[in-house]
Amino acid sequence: MSGILDLVAHLPRREAPAGEMLLEQGEAAASMLVLISGEVEVLHDKIRVARTAEPGAVFGEMSILLRRHCTASVRTLKPSVFAVVDQPERFLKESSEASLHVAVLLARRLEALNRYLVDVKTQYEGHDHLGMVDDVLNTLLHQQPRSPKP
Repeated sequence: MSGILDLVAHLPRREAPAGEMLLEQGEAAASMLVLISGEVEVLHDKIRVARTAEPGAVFGEMSILLRRHCTASVRTLKPSVFAVVDQPERFLKESSEASLHVAVLLARRLEALNRYLVDVKTQYEGHDHLGMVDDVLNTLLHQQPRSPKP
């Protein structure tokens, strides 16, 4: 993840105390945030679906890329520092490395979703499991994946 940290090293910083809501579900994200230090949780309908303290984690990218309101909220669990990407589309257009970083994060989420759905289908083989798939999808689509172990 150090690549993205190098790319945002010159950008303004935002310090946030524990408990601050950085992004609100249902509202547009004006900027993209990159975690430098601290810890955050991701909430969907006020339910925690993920938490991370991994430097380089990116927030607000889906709202920016899809030009939609945030599909989840992000709140700090500990005092945290973020790099603020005020012009995220321009930043991603001008930096193939930043775009690749975001693409890898999104691909990891999709891979986790696929693995989970296969697991759910295996566990519920022969049962009506389609009703719960919507809930599972909502949860997994917003999970910040961990970096693969070397």
